[in-house]
Amino acid sequence: MSDQDGRAARDREAARWFDDDAGPVVRPYAMTRGRTRTTAEGRLDLIAQVVAESRAQETIDDQTLSPEHVDIVELCRQAPLSVAELAAELDLPVGVVRVLIGDLLDAELVHVSRPVPPAELPDEKVLREVIDGLRAL
Repeated sequence: MSDQDGRAARDREAARWFDDDAGPVVRPYAMTRGRTRTTAEGRLDLIAQVVAESRAQETIDDQTLSPEHVDIVELCRQAPLSVAELAAELDLPVGVVRVLIGDLLDAELVHVSRPVPPAELPDEKVLREVIDGLRAL
C-alpha cells in the first residue's frame, strides 16, 4: 500500500465519523467518561426541576466543566427546567443528562426540586370543603 493509498484510507475513515451538518460525533459515554449512574439517581426523574444556584455565575470561568455542563447551567439560569426538557433542549439522551446534572449537583452549581407526588396532594373533597367554608364566611 502506497503512502497516498494509506492517506486516502485514513481520510475515508475520518469522513465516516464526521457529518458536515452535525459536526464531529461525540459518543454519549465520552461526555460522561463512561459513567451511566450518578449518586443523585433517585432524585432525577423526568419531571424533576433543575435550578441554577446563585453562585453558578462563576461556571463560565471553570475549566473543569464540559461544554454540556455549562449549557445545562446556562439554560437553568434562565428558568428552571425539567430533566426531560434539558435532554430535549440539548438533544442528548436522558441518561447522559442525568449524569451531567449529578456532576453539577456534586459541584453545588444546581439544585433539584421535585413536584409534590399526586398521592401527597390534598383530596379534592377536602379542597371543596375548604372553598365552601371560605364562601360561607
